[in-house]
Amino acid sequence: MSGRRRLGLVAAGATLLAAAPIASIFDSYAWLLQCLLTVGLIAGAAVGARTLRFPAWAQALSMIVVLLLTLTWLFPSGEEFLIPTPATFAHFGDLFTQAGQDTRSYGVPVPDRDGLLFVTVLGIGSVAIAVDLLTVVARKPALAGLPMLAIYSVPVAVYVDSVPVLPFIIGAGGFMWLLVSDNIDRVRRFGRRFTGDGRDVDVWEPSPLASAGRRLGVIGVVAAVALPLLVPTISGGLLSRLTQTGTGVGVGPGTGNGGRINLFASLSGQLTRTDEVELVRLKTDEQTPYYLRFGVADQLTINGFGSRTPTGESVTQGLPDPRTSSGTGNFTEHQAQVQVSEILQQGMLPIYQNTVGVDGLSSGWNFDDNQQVVFSNRRSTKGINYTFDYVRAKPTPAQLRQAEPMSEDDPIVRLNTAHPTDATVTALVNRLIAGKSTEYDKMLALYEHFSSKNGFRYQLSTQPVGASSEIAAFLTTKVGYCQQYAAALAWMAREAGIPARVAFGFTRGKLEGDTYVITNRNAHAWTEVYLRGFGWIPFDATPAASVTGAARSDYAPDVDLPTAAPTATEDVELPGAAGPAASAGADRPDRPDLNDPGATGPTGGDTGGISTTGFLIIGLAALLIALLLVPALRRVLLRRHRHAATVPRAPKVTTLSGPGDIVVTSETTKARADAHAAWDELMDTMIDFRIPLDPTETPRVTAQRLIKDAVLLDEPATAATLLGSAEERARYARQPLQGGELTTALTRVRKGLSRSATRRTRIAAVMLPPSVLMRWRLGIAEGSARLAGAGSRLSATLAKFSPRRLLPHRSR
Repeated sequence: MSGRRRLGLVAAGATLLAAAPIASIFDSYAWLLQCLLTVGLIAGAAVGARTLRFPAWAQALSMIVVLLLTLTWLFPSGEEFLIPTPATFAHFGDLFTQAGQDTRSYGVPVPDRDGLLFVTVLGIGSVAIAVDLLTVVARKPALAGLPMLAIYSVPVAVYVDSVPVLPFIIGAGGFMWLLVSDNIDRVRRFGRRFTGDGRDVDVWEPSPLASAGRRLGVIGVVAAVALPLLVPTISGGLLSRLTQTGTGVGVGPGTGNGGRINLFASLSGQLTRTDEVELVRLKTDEQTPYYLRFGVADQLTINGFGSRTPTGESVTQGLPDPRTSSGTGNFTEHQAQVQVSEILQQGMLPIYQNTVGVDGLSSGWNFDDNQQVVFSNRRSTKGINYTFDYVRAKPTPAQLRQAEPMSEDDPIVRLNTAHPTDATVTALVNRLIAGKSTEYDKMLALYEHFSSKNGFRYQLSTQPVGASSEIAAFLTTKVGYCQQYAAALAWMAREAGIPARVAFGFTRGKLEGDTYVITNRNAHAWTEVYLRGFGWIPFDATPAASVTGAARSDYAPDVDLPTAAPTATEDVELPGAAGPAASAGADRPDRPDLNDPGATGPTGGDTGGISTTGFLIIGLAALLIALLLVPALRRVLLRRHRHAATVPRAPKVTTLSGPGDIVVTSETTKARADAHAAWDELMDTMIDFRIPLDPTETPRVTAQRLIKDAVLLDEPATAATLLGSAEERARYARQPLQGGELTTALTRVRKGLSRSATRRTRIAAVMLPPSVLMRWRLGIAEGSARLAGAGSRLSATLAKFSPRRLLPHRSR
């Protein structure tokens, strides 16, 4: 293979190594498989174009065409046949739009969304083309580091915490590989290298200048990794623009990705369970508070609700007071004190709805009046303490029925009623709201549909149904967790013409003295609908018994209770609620206490069972252990085979056919084979226990040296002498040793070596036997040599049929 083609393959490999930082963004490795395929096909197209001596522009065009075809195959629109069509490019545009929404909706690590995967594969494929052209065509490998560095800038821009070090080292190693390969190719093109005394050397043989260059490269990488650890930094940065809408503890009870909240209410998926960690401590003078709230999602796609970037003015300018515009005068004033743990790091402040003032915050926090959230592009909630004042409304169901429909031209209606068309949702909503005259009654009918008597139940994962949409699948299977319930109810409300969105926050948590302790198991999502004159009113359709710290109101009671009205002994004053409200399962003796850490059952706060991630971790651990045990198992099987071959047998008299002649019987042949098998086992045992071998020694000398070097005494020494004598007679004597206890002798020698060896040597001899590893290395080396020979023969054969031989200017 010519230098240019070889250098093109190195450029492809360096690009893949430079893509290692992307692993810190995605929560799985689907992107890696797609990028491997894409970059591999691009590299293949480049090699083919250079083999056919295409000009530079044709080489670039061939790689671009292959990238386009690969994207078409990986992300089809369904209307193309192998090649892209206008519908394919329209689909690519939709994927770009989806990727933009996902970057605002998800925190790292992100799931395998088609839009994000498409942008990733397109970006890395484009970088692979740029690196190839800069390295092979322009012969500027140093400049090729710029597009490779662009890949690394992605996690830097979207990672709030320190960017992982290992991906940077891998990417830097790929760049150094590219530079070294280009240098070697230049030397090969120029000629052979010579030392100072005129001796020619191979290009890979180290020279003082090359060694110095490699040392400088290594020092540069180490400095780039070590120096940032010594420089003080601050949190925040570009990530806050992308993840200020949340970061990954989750949007359902018990979800968790390490301290950030992900604001996307998906209609399908699986809820990841993690260990319980404390996030917030809250004190309030309200007797039974509702849910803490930090964000909303109001952009609806076929996959669920996504959030938009909040905008607003500084909280120092004051917050609006809902009492001036509400249709009810039933408000009570309260104050809360919040202490956020070091784990919860996000740009969204946990507060109650209808907050009218916040104290204790540093500069940089703003308030979005539309979303009713306090956010920051520069600050984080990590470890902060603050207080806020809020008001709680108390409208009655009768008052809510007085809410009049809103005009279709109202900005709130236009923004919060847009929805995709789905026949299943339309038919169900039309059936449920038939005969309902008020907005509240329509909403109540939709809310009451999500009850156990209609078959709905809480489950940590959804179930697809054929080719149905995600919401149709949820409404059909009727299993899911808070994301599905909140998103489905909000979608159905929009179908009914009622403005709706999904809110994210925390349920009340566990009361310890006068403080509510809120953990990741209290992360939750619910629905908010807008009623004219009352503002945003919460409805929580998730089964109350499945949500730790859940709360209900009399206008939206627990639909699974035997009575239509709440009968809880504790009062819950909700935003938009009046009178007592039913706490989750408070009067249900058949349901466990959800605030009890020892409660069990299929609840959002349970710790029983093992999640899919747990099974995957266990499976990978078991696979790793099995792989580590393969050498030990191979050694045990080989030893047993040899021991079985050396079972002692009684000596048998050999008949002489004449003076000086011996008849070789089957017993004699078997005795020689037994001695050889025992000797082979002894040699492997010596290798396992780090006893050096000398193939020039006789068996007797080897046995005596073993006794001396390993300090074998008594029975082990006698056993080693026996094995040496058996092998010596098997090699040189007419009559081999018969009847010797070779298996017993091997066992005694092994025990003697084990007693005299160090603990590390004993463990290695059992777990990673050097004799097995050495035999494998030799086998790999022999196989590589045979493969290289076959490749050379194949190349010589193909050269005879090369079309270049037909070119008229080719010298013969």
